[in-house]
Amino acid sequence: MSEDTARASIVRSTEEGERRWFYGGGQHIWKATSEETNGAFLLFEDRMDFGKVTPLHIHPDSDETMIVLEGEIRMHLDGDDYVIEAGGIASAPRGVPHAFMVSGADGARLLCLHTPGCCQAFYWGASEPVAADDVRAPGEGPVDMDRVRQSARVNGGIEILGPPPFAVPTHR
Repeated sequence: MSEDTARASIVRSTEEGERRWFYGGGQHIWKATSEETNGAFLLFEDRMDFGKVTPLHIHPDSDETMIVLEGEIRMHLDGDDYVIEAGGIASAPRGVPHAFMVSGADGARLLCLHTPGCCQAFYWGASEPVAADDVRAPGEGPVDMDRVRQSARVNGGIEILGPPPFAVPTHR
């Protein structure tokens, strides 16, 4: 392996990693960046409150895999709906329309893996760092879907196809 392609090992504990407020809702904890993996993948933890929902979208150049660590999500994947509970997995191959909603009453915590890591610029542009003294819950951070759409236009990595394909809950 040449020096240009060698990667360093990555070890991070549960709470380690850069924290960012995602403007689509929730808080990301970046576990492995595209730079750290030489573009092979991007991995972040996503902490979200009940009712957080994504628009219907695709990732044209990467596969997205979500592993539910805690809670529950309702996943719309290629025209069908699934309930994914803690310990479950959902994988959307590149170009497959999908969306999800946090349906667990106590929110959800999941790992989001993009292979390859080409979506990182989108997430970076659609988020901001969490200040060290910020103690807000995941659902209390900034939400700005215009900034999410702007990052998609400028940075690529995602194409928003339309609104969520399911009714968004108004209460638990």
